[in-house]
Amino acid sequence: MTTAPRRAFDALITERGLGFGGDYNPEQWSPDVWREDVELMRQAGVNLVTVGVFSWAMIEPTPGAREWGWLDEVLDLLHAGGIAVDLAAPVASPPPWLGIRHPETLPVDRDGVRLIPGSRNQFSPASRVYREHAAAITRDLAERYAQHPAVRMWHVGNEYGQVDHGDEAAREFRLWLRRRHGTIDALNDAWGTAFWSQRYADFDEILPPRRMPYLVNPTQSLDFRRYTSDQLLQCYRELRDVIRETGATQPITTNFMGFHALTDYWAWADDVDVVADDQYPDPASPESPSDIALVQDLMRSLGGGRSWVLMEQAISATSWREHNVPKSPLRARRDSLQAVARGADAVCYFQWRQARAGAERFHSAMLPHAGADSDVFRGVCRQGEDLTRLSSVAGASVPAEVAILFDWSSWWAGEEPARPTERLRTMTEVNRWYRELWRRGVAADVVSTTSDLSEYRTILVPHAYIVEPDTATALRAAVESGAHVVIGPFSGVADANAQVLTGRSPVLLRDLLGASSEEWGAVPEAGSPLTADARWDAGRAVAQPQAEILAERLRTEGADVLARHTGGDLDGIPALTRHAVGDGAAWYVGAVVDQATLSAVIGGALADAGVTDAFGGPAGVLPEGLEAVRRGDVLFLLNHADTRTDIAVDGSYVDLLTGEETIDGVGIAPGEVRALTERRTW
Repeated sequence: MTTAPRRAFDALITERGLGFGGDYNPEQWSPDVWREDVELMRQAGVNLVTVGVFSWAMIEPTPGAREWGWLDEVLDLLHAGGIAVDLAAPVASPPPWLGIRHPETLPVDRDGVRLIPGSRNQFSPASRVYREHAAAITRDLAERYAQHPAVRMWHVGNEYGQVDHGDEAAREFRLWLRRRHGTIDALNDAWGTAFWSQRYADFDEILPPRRMPYLVNPTQSLDFRRYTSDQLLQCYRELRDVIRETGATQPITTNFMGFHALTDYWAWADDVDVVADDQYPDPASPESPSDIALVQDLMRSLGGGRSWVLMEQAISATSWREHNVPKSPLRARRDSLQAVARGADAVCYFQWRQARAGAERFHSAMLPHAGADSDVFRGVCRQGEDLTRLSSVAGASVPAEVAILFDWSSWWAGEEPARPTERLRTMTEVNRWYRELWRRGVAADVVSTTSDLSEYRTILVPHAYIVEPDTATALRAAVESGAHVVIGPFSGVADANAQVLTGRSPVLLRDLLGASSEEWGAVPEAGSPLTADARWDAGRAVAQPQAEILAERLRTEGADVLARHTGGDLDGIPALTRHAVGDGAAWYVGAVVDQATLSAVIGGALADAGVTDAFGGPAGVLPEGLEAVRRGDVLFLLNHADTRTDIAVDGSYVDLLTGEETIDGVGIAPGEVRALTERRTW
């Protein structure tokens, strides 16, 4: 990350307090509404808004035209109201005239259909014409407003994730392949093109993975995913550099989308000055509090532990799910404070004022159709007050003794078709494993395959289809130094080209695990019952342990067996093992197991490693629905349950949100949040 712009973001938060606001689209409204907006923003405590994300057609209604007057007035009004602006390069949605005059700028899907204007995101990242026009509008915008006092951040594009299979993409994909593989012979080796007579004589013969008669070459598909992420990143970099060339010194970012399947954020993270993310957890899902906590831990980790920005969320209902359950104001508040607890220094929404027209006319907003006399807006005002009270947490870190290994290429390769089962889903397993940390009040850093693992007590590897030698070496070194590593099934299967490693699996982790597999197999619908070893107390406490979805035909090679399959084709085969190595241990989960059994495994690894929870004690399971996370010297307690939760907290504390004092315990009503800081007496 660039040092000076990052300092500028930190200075903004120091000056204004925790950021609070949302996407503001004044081009949808008349100037008299703008003035009302600023007054209501001030009333709500809004101090940061993103402006202009979808304004390209307003600024450039015809090719080469520039209409700045409305934006001049809006920025002046916001500045006069004390509201900082995250000004967007409006390149996510080109004007219709661009695609009509230059159809090569429009994306083509895998069936060869060219998509037309009339929605949004109608551009090919590979199109040079699109990129020239995007650079031109961005340069003119930055030259005009880089020195405007309202502009404190820059927002490039919006939710990068466009995919193109057309001729523009084919040209750029071939160039990318030349850089990656060097020669056509090297590509043929990497892709295994001897299979099905796919061998290429020249790079010019290669196309994106469009519709084919049958299965696509899995390495071709993997490389196209890598190319797509890199191409989108190049689009972002070009516009970031254009902004910098105008003399702009403010932080520049774009909005990520959690564990987004089309962009490898490990490759992106160093190119944004502050990590920003859009988060839309489903209020109807009971797992959403833990699932979104994982995303928030990812965002903090992408920034190297620094604070981040929650750029978008919904204040009530979204409009793009089949069934859009609204949030209550209490739930919306809790979601915002959860992000702050996990490292966010700014909390924003989509959007400020609810749109009357267009595709998102029913997407909720901070100022709803009903206006300011509404529970939604009163809830917004309460959040503004809350964030003011929490200003002291700005910049504080979230300590983590546990790491979760996650790699985008491994995710992509591990979910290609024609596997033993397509029911094994990487993100499903990552969420399931993380849930056991969340239930215990244990924060985690999400780490890449190149991260330093030496500081972690426990490292979880839920599903790493690709494991390279350096990663295997790092995991072994961590275990030898005292860490406990837990590895999930169908891991270490392939190399960086998605070619299966030959030998007993996981080939590169076999010695570390003290166990190996000769076969991966889908488990029958009824599951495969497990029996815990008599010496594994935690496992014996599980009522009906069983394997589901996939299991490996394991044998031990020095590891202790924690549980075996009982009956069926795998009768007597080990399912769970633990191998002491150096000062630590490597645990192997050789099957997808039920949640209770997984809890016993992860809980055992945490206990053996001496991991502590947010309270500073052993990491045991918390009351149902209670989330505990420590940021700096503040202990956040969030009650996601429908009933009151009472919990012991040693010492005397003050709740920053209410000013109440508590001694040795606290009660938390359903949906409520406590932000406790130790009360000091001299």
